[in-house]
Amino acid sequence: MLSCETLVVIGASTGGPQTVRRVISQLPVIDACIIIVQHMPIHVNQSITRSIARLTDMEVKIAEDGMRLQKGQILVAPSEVHLELVDNQIVRLVEGEKVNFVCPAIDVTINSIQDSPKIRVIGVILTGMGSDGATGISHIRSLGGVTIAQDEASSVIYGMPRAAVETDNVDFILPPELIGDKISELVNSGNSLWERFEETPCA
Repeated sequence: MLSCETLVVIGASTGGPQTVRRVISQLPVIDACIIIVQHMPIHVNQSITRSIARLTDMEVKIAEDGMRLQKGQILVAPSEVHLELVDNQIVRLVEGEKVNFVCPAIDVTINSIQDSPKIRVIGVILTGMGSDGATGISHIRSLGGVTIAQDEASSVIYGMPRAAVETDNVDFILPPELIGDKISELVNSGNSLWERFEETPCA
């Protein structure tokens, strides 16, 4: 079992399934674990997971309680429960009230990530209504991670990416086709791309 040293959390809502597929289709197999948190009804969990799996050679599963993160794996957060991480490596599914009016909430997943020199974190906020993910993006920056938001032109609804950008903690604003490339570049890079940028790349 290959432990996860780089964690990518992708959050999406309205317009998310198609956009997530566009991002994943640009990704090769990478030495990272990807967690996808989408605001979606429970009856589409399996179909969305299967559609993502057809686009990648990475292993794609619906996350289950107690799962350990592994390199080369994509986990899709199930509906109607929040997904948290224990020690940055173990999935914990938690029943609870909606956060930011949704369950699962992107912020719950991201804010459960702990500061650790053993893991690098990339946060991605895609199209969607509301502000879920904005607090999480700020948390990732506080951990020294790298943050990405979808650009307005390609977003079905720019609410969530806009809220993330307005925190001033987003490193890159990109269309879906370039987000996959950027994730791959970051995962395969040395430490230079993980240092805070002297100039804001999204400016």
